[in-house]
Amino acid sequence: MSKECVGVIGSGSFGTAVANILSKNSNVLLYARNPETVEKISASRISNGQQLSENITITNSLEEVAKSCNVIFPVVPSSNFREMMRQFAPFLHPYHVLIHGTKGLDLILPDEIPSDFKMDRSCIRTMSEVIREESVVVRVGCMAGPNLAKELALGHPAATVIASPFNEVINEGKRLLRSDKFQVYGNQDLKGVELCGVLKNIIAIASGIISGLGFGDNAKGLLISRGLVEMIYLGKALGGEISSFIGLAGIGDLVATASSQTSRNYTIGFKLAQGKTMNEAIAEMEETAEGVNTIRIIKQLADAQGIKPLITDMLYKILYEDMKPLEGLSYLMKYPGNIDIDFL
Repeated sequence: MSKECVGVIGSGSFGTAVANILSKNSNVLLYARNPETVEKISASRISNGQQLSENITITNSLEEVAKSCNVIFPVVPSSNFREMMRQFAPFLHPYHVLIHGTKGLDLILPDEIPSDFKMDRSCIRTMSEVIREESVVVRVGCMAGPNLAKELALGHPAATVIASPFNEVINEGKRLLRSDKFQVYGNQDLKGVELCGVLKNIIAIASGIISGLGFGDNAKGLLISRGLVEMIYLGKALGGEISSFIGLAGIGDLVATASSQTSRNYTIGFKLAQGKTMNEAIAEMEETAEGVNTIRIIKQLADAQGIKPLITDMLYKILYEDMKPLEGLSYLMKYPGNIDIDFL
């Protein structure tokens, strides 16, 4: 290629949108796992309903991406992330920079779980931690913020946060992504920003339930504000900084995801409120709603550590224990309130 090439791993709606944004400044190699998908996209120049820029080349070779690109954006579901990194790792070198866009967690449990086992932070990995465990890559970052794929595809004004302990990674992210309609901010709290992207999906499912039950903006405002408090408590327990949760990747992403009918997690909640089971709601989705798995992981961690995140707890009962959404909401409303803000 005649100029710098940047890699994107994952041709879903968000991966495709990121590839198109990057193509404004660079050539892009967009990886799709399925050879038939690669062939179809190459012929139509359309991926997930989005027209591909002429600067994007589609491939199903991870080796080609590693050889052609120094900076790579992995954007695949968390359930597939570790396996993807294991396949990718043989082609990666310490000079590579990986900036992931996956908002989920990886759960690590012992092969034989003792009777007195208690889950703690050591059982959970963010995607940057998976990258470091599975490869020789050191310069790692994440991309997070109110980045709804459908709006990015339409070219609407938006912004993101590139988080990394390495200034070089942040500066590379800014240089490659920034355009007249896409602003990029930096944050060195990688763990906190990753957790923002993970935990806000829980609240987005609850927001979809509220809308599906026919309740209005007062209820949604209550949920978002209390949801942010719950995110902060969980985020602190998992090692994040409060400042990240009140920034673009925290409250910014929370408001967007909990308010948008194009949000996958919001949509899952809406379907649950309409009477669908969790499996029925998931089956009707074209792409992964990360919040479903996140609720399961955070619930297990909270129980083991004696933490009581009320919203997460109620959502777990709705998703996995057949509690009716209206019953869960009624429980939350009856729970005695305490001090509004006590973490600043």
